[in-house]
Amino acid sequence: MIKCPECSADVSDTALKCPSCGVQLRKPKRGFFGKLVKWGFIGFNILMVIWLVGGMDAATEGMEAMSEAEGVGAAIGTGLGAAMILSIWVMGDIILGLLVLFTRPKS
Repeated sequence: MIKCPECSADVSDTALKCPSCGVQLRKPKRGFFGKLVKWGFIGFNILMVIWLVGGMDAATEGMEAMSEAEGVGAAIGTGLGAAMILSIWVMGDIILGLLVLFTRPKS
């Protein structure tokens, strides 16, 4: 048992809020699965940035030595590749974002 800092009532040391006055005593924490999902979401976003930057860098490499038709083809392919990466990114963020939302700690 601990004392509430607001009303000095006796409160369980595992309580998140004081039952008398409602002041928050401690923040709720994510469980192991919640932390795993949250870090998976962050890691996915970092991976997608690396793929997008790496793909754009690799696609524009050596464009000066290409003919005009090759350059146009490379630009179209780069645009399609970037669109595919961005669509995977958006779908993944929606799915993982919902999992992060549903595994957040309850107050």
